[in-house]
Amino acid sequence: MIKVGILSMQRIYNYGSFLQAYGLKQMLIDLGCEVEFVDYHPGKCLVESSESVGFKRKISKITETLSYKASFKNKVKFLLYKKNYAGKHYPLLGITEKANYNPKIDLLVIGSDEVFNCVQSNSNVGFSLDLFGKNNNSQKLISYAASFGNTTIDKIEKYGIRDILSECLCKFDRISVRDNNSGNIVKKLTGNEPEYNLDPVLMYNYIGKCNKIPELSKKEKYLVLYGYSGRFTNKECKQIKEFSKQNNLKIYCIGGVQNACDKFVDCNAFEVISYFQNADYVITDTFHGTILSVITHRQFVSVVRRNGYGNSEKLVDLLERLSLNDREIADLSDISSMLLKKIDYCETDKTINIERKKAVDYLKDQIVGVNNDRK
Repeated sequence: MIKVGILSMQRIYNYGSFLQAYGLKQMLIDLGCEVEFVDYHPGKCLVESSESVGFKRKISKITETLSYKASFKNKVKFLLYKKNYAGKHYPLLGITEKANYNPKIDLLVIGSDEVFNCVQSNSNVGFSLDLFGKNNNSQKLISYAASFGNTTIDKIEKYGIRDILSECLCKFDRISVRDNNSGNIVKKLTGNEPEYNLDPVLMYNYIGKCNKIPELSKKEKYLVLYGYSGRFTNKECKQIKEFSKQNNLKIYCIGGVQNACDKFVDCNAFEVISYFQNADYVITDTFHGTILSVITHRQFVSVVRRNGYGNSEKLVDLLERLSLNDREIADLSDISSMLLKKIDYCETDKTINIERKKAVDYLKDQIVGVNNDRK
């Protein structure tokens, strides 16, 4: 049995980060590996930010949450969700509060998620060369469905990190990415075309294989509004409220609290899948919110944002790969006709089945390579 480490975003307080980490771990376990999670040291942020760090950051996040127009009850529930997140989710991944740096392992898998998103202002990540395999203690180094997020080649050039990234990426035995932006960057920095694989939340068969997803009784009709707190504007929230009222729906906010929130749902990541399964509709502006809608075959729209932090690099690419381009929306004024239009998941499911085999074959090849090197 080979020892495999996953270096990912497993400590980020986010359902998508958890589910992709858990899914990749299960895929590797199914291939006969002994799996552990590996941690990285956050680096200095390349993008100047007014964001505080440490205790000050926590206080600023609390202040920000309390400024939202959601009910005080829902804001408190959101803050408690963040406070209790690690205690709920770390044991489910098999990690503890103590970080696991540079363990001696046979294979290090960097990914999935935005592990290569190095030009950003998040102080929990920053510009960390650990995420590019620097100083690892593994026999073999690969990535799986890694993403640069909204880091582009132009930003890499602007901040003068092209050479160091090129040096690091050229030391990988194999590179797998999940989107075109990431693939183009890898090709420009290494001269080689990477593999393309879909995110583990799509590739691990949560609906068919995971026995941790509970059955929840549905007490009322509801719409899931899934996004980072406060990212849906007042105008968008008004449009969402109008649609919900017209269709006799409650608005359940998951992952973040919004001004349109009737009920903030505090639950674990497996229960999130259940809430999606029972939802009448889903509105999201996140990558994993879109994936959760797809694997549960919901009626959904994905709000693509091209301004500010943005999400277009990853969301547009994902929807294209899944033949769901018509679920992209920029203006929620058209929300009713979009959500009520029946989604045919036939082509999407075919793509997912093909990609699942491809993902398993990719990981299996890397494991076989480690075993061959041992002989």
